[in-house]
Amino acid sequence: MKLGFVGLGKMGHNMVRRILDDGHEVVAYDLNEEAINSVKEYGADGAEDFKDILSQLPERKIVWLMLPSGKITSEAVDVFIDKLNEGDIIIDGGNSFYKDSVSRSQKASKKGIMMLDVGTSGGIWGFKEGFCMMIGGDQSAFEYVEPILQTLAPIDGYQYMGTNGSGHYVKMVHNGIEYGMMQAYAEGFEMMKTKADFDLDLHKICKVWNRGSVVRSWLLELSEDIFDGNQSLSDVADFVEDSGEGRWTVAEAIEENVPAPVITLSLLERIRSRQEESYKAKYLASLRNAFGGHNIKEK
Repeated sequence: MKLGFVGLGKMGHNMVRRILDDGHEVVAYDLNEEAINSVKEYGADGAEDFKDILSQLPERKIVWLMLPSGKITSEAVDVFIDKLNEGDIIIDGGNSFYKDSVSRSQKASKKGIMMLDVGTSGGIWGFKEGFCMMIGGDQSAFEYVEPILQTLAPIDGYQYMGTNGSGHYVKMVHNGIEYGMMQAYAEGFEMMKTKADFDLDLHKICKVWNRGSVVRSWLLELSEDIFDGNQSLSDVADFVEDSGEGRWTVAEAIEENVPAPVITLSLLERIRSRQEESYKAKYLASLRNAFGGHNIKEK
C-alpha cells in the first residue's frame, strides 16, 4: 500500500521505517526538512507540503498523522478534510483526546471522508518490537488499512475497538494505568534505595524480579537497564512531565463516577515534582507550630 505520513518525530520516524521495510510506500512530510531527508534514506518519498503529499498518492488516499495533540492535529485534519475526497481515509495515530477524535470524525463524515483514531504505544522501541495499536472508527476503513496495521504491530498487537473515539479512549486509560504502575515501582525502589542497612543493588533486584515474579514487566526491564550504571541517578533532575493523558483519565474517571485513586495520586505526584519548593509544606509546618508548638526547620 501507499500512504502519506505527517509527523516524523521519534515514533513517526520509526513507524515510517517499519512500514518501508515491509514493502509499503510512504510519502513523508514534516516541518523539519532534516527529518524528511532522514526517512528518504530508507526509501520514502518526500513532500514539500500537504498538497504535495496528496499529489503523490493513488486515487483512494490514506494519510497518517503522527502529531502532538490539540491545535496542531486539529489544523492538519481540517486541511486534509478540505482537500480529500469521499472514501479517503485520515488516520490520527497521536495521543489525541478521544472527544476531539469524535468531533473530527463527525466533521470528516460530512464529506464522506473516513477517520480512524489509532492509540499507539511502543515508544522509541517500536521499530524493533512493533507498536501496540488500539483502533477506533469506521470498520470498513479499518479493514482497508489493515495491511499497514499488520506491518506496524507485533503478532496480535492491534485490535479494532469500535466507533470513532474508542481507540484514543482505550489509549488514554492505558496511559493512566501506566502512570500508576510507574509510581508504584518508583515508591518501592525509593524504599530500597533508602534502606542503607542492606546496601541493596537495584539492578540485581530488577533482574531477579523480571525472571518469574508477579511484578515482572517491560517497565521493569527498562528499570534493569537504568540501574545497570549510576543507581543514585545523580545526573537526573527530580522533575517529571506528563503527556496530558493522565489528566484526561482522571477527569474521565470523575465524569463517570469511577474511583481511580492510584492513577489520580500518581498524576499529582508528577505535578508535585515540578515545584522548586512547596508553599503547601511551609504552611503545614507553620500550622503545626501554631497549634502544637512543633519545631519549624529553618531554611
